[in-house]
Amino acid sequence: MSGGFKELKPLGHVVSVLSLGIDKNKVAAVLLKPMPQNKKEIQSFLGFVGYYRKNIKDFASIARQLYKLFDKDTVFEMTFARVKAFESLREALTTAPLLLMPDFKLPFKFYIDASGDGLGAALHQAQIINDKPVEGPICFISRKIKPTEARYGASQMECLCLVWALEELNYFLEGCVFEVITDCTAVK
Repeated sequence: MSGGFKELKPLGHVVSVLSLGIDKNKVAAVLLKPMPQNKKEIQSFLGFVGYYRKNIKDFASIARQLYKLFDKDTVFEMTFARVKAFESLREALTTAPLLLMPDFKLPFKFYIDASGDGLGAALHQAQIINDKPVEGPICFISRKIKPTEARYGASQMECLCLVWALEELNYFLEGCVFEVITDCTAVK
């Protein structure tokens, strides 16, 4: 390893020369906590999990049910969908993939997808690690759909996703070669 270190553990992450992961020791305490019983406990949980949102694929879609608890005049109730969202986010913390450190000399693969619930993108890169080709994620981003955007057609939604994701990840992509991968033929 270069730089004289194998890994560092700053601010709840495990950082190595090759990757960035979640520090499992920081997550362990949250995994042992019981189901939240009020909005304040949900807010605390979402704040903690949201800190790692770049490590969690489809974070906004998964957390959507929990964020609905903060809508005006919403009574706190842990419905089946909210319990499932809570459990899914807790599991995502333990199964989140290591994020590769970007190599700006290599091309990126930029996956985008939009649905009626949200927008999502994943930035991947193929690298040679220990003499083996590996394609892995650099980061994940997502957000929920705004009320006016919910009226968009599928092609418009996918274009919105592309523009939004390019703006969010321009610090990775500016000046780099990348391929956009989408399931929408209108965007291809």
